[in-house]
Amino acid sequence: MDFGIVGAGTVGQGIAGHLVRAGHRVVLSARRGPDALSDTVARLGPRATAGTTAEAAAAAMVFLAVRWPDIPAALAGLPAWDGRILVDTTNQMTGPDPSNHVDLGTETGSEFVARHAPGARVVKAFNTLFARYIVPDPRHADGRQLLFYAGDDVDAKAGFRAVADQIGFAPVDAGSLPDGGRLMQVGGLLSALHAVKQD
Repeated sequence: MDFGIVGAGTVGQGIAGHLVRAGHRVVLSARRGPDALSDTVARLGPRATAGTTAEAAAAAMVFLAVRWPDIPAALAGLPAWDGRILVDTTNQMTGPDPSNHVDLGTETGSEFVARHAPGARVVKAFNTLFARYIVPDPRHADGRQLLFYAGDDVDAKAGFRAVADQIGFAPVDAGSLPDGGRLMQVGGLLSALHAVKQD
């Protein structure tokens, strides 16, 4: 399967590294354009390429790894999603301090993302983990890093689960976007819950 990553910061590069090591091709995109990613893709190896946001978003499974304020611009003007999977890794934060939390009322962050990507099958994942737990090998001597995910489409969640398992995480289904997404977002019971699963 080919993957796209919209946003090439620490989280985006970490996910790309796991996918490339598992033998997948990845297209990364960044706000500054493909040329800004030449060193990144060289480090990741020949299975990684730099592209435009539209090129990254054309993949069968796309990871959204941009800062919260950049979401509308990152998803604007893209071709129709037509059921492709969009994995939302974001948190509704404008900065690192808890006071920077964005209150969406009854809407979860991933429901907000889904509104900006009509036709995408959105899966929420990776947002409960600090980046320092995403980048390294998720396989540890005591077990595999837990990775919570949520979504409304059963097949999309199954597809994501298979990928997460393949790259070494221990995926745990947290439910739907409204319910699981609320548990996973900043302030939720699963937010910043870092644990391993004993296999």
